[in-house]
Amino acid sequence: MASAGDSTRRGAPKATPPKPPKSRRAGLTPGEARRESKRARAARAAEVVTRLAAEYPDHRIALDFQTPLQLLVATILAAQCTDVRVNLVTPELFARLPTVRDLAAAPLPLLEELVHSTGFFHNKARALKALGQALVADHGGEVPATMEELTRLPGVGRKTANVVLGNAFGTPEGVVVDTHVIRLANRLYFSRESDPEAIERDLMEIFPRERWIDAANLLTHHGRAVCKARRPECERCVVNPLCPSAEA
Repeated sequence: MASAGDSTRRGAPKATPPKPPKSRRAGLTPGEARRESKRARAARAAEVVTRLAAEYPDHRIALDFQTPLQLLVATILAAQCTDVRVNLVTPELFARLPTVRDLAAAPLPLLEELVHSTGFFHNKARALKALGQALVADHGGEVPATMEELTRLPGVGRKTANVVLGNAFGTPEGVVVDTHVIRLANRLYFSRESDPEAIERDLMEIFPRERWIDAANLLTHHGRAVCKARRPECERCVVNPLCPSAEA
C-alpha cells in the first residue's frame, strides 16, 4: 500500500534543474573591441596578418598577369566579375591585343567580343579603348607608376591604382579595399566605416606601410576561403580568438 508521502511525491511537479550559466566566448568581445586603444588594435592587426600569412603562404593577387598593363586591364575587367572568370578571358585578350597601341586601335566590336563574358561588356570595352588611347597619348605607351597619374586615366579609381601599384610595381601607396576587405575590416572591428576610402584610411593607420600590400591580399584570400559574406566559417577560422564578430 502506498503511503501518504508517496502520494504527495507522485503529485508534486518535477523540479526544473537550473540552467547552466552561459559561458563567455573566448577571445575579444565587441564591447572590448570598441574600447580598444589604437595601439592595441595595431597589435591585434599585426597578429591577424601573421596568422593569415601562415595560413595562406602564397597570397599573391588572384588575377593572372605578367606586366603592369595586363594587371591594369584585368583589374578593370574584374569590376562586377569574379577573378576566375577574368582569368579565363584575359589569355585570348592579351594574345590578340598584346600592346597598348593594339588596345588603343582595336575596334569596339572586337573588344566587346573579347570581354563579353565578364559582364557590362559595352562599358568595359569602351573603358579599355579609352585607357589604351590615353596611355599612348600621355605616357608613351607605358603604365605610369604613381597614384596621381594612374587615377587620371579613364576607368581607373583609387582601388584599381592601389592594385597595380602594389602588385605590379611593389609600391605600397595605399591599401586595396575590395568587397572582402570591407567585410573583414568591419567584422574584425579594424574599421566601423562603410565608405571604402574611409576604411582604407583606418587600415593605413593600424598596419605599417610595409604590410599594406600583404594585408589587403591576405584579407581578400581569407574572405573568399573562410570569412564569407553569408556564412562565415568561424569554427575553422585561424583568427577566431582575435575577431569580435566570431560566432563559434
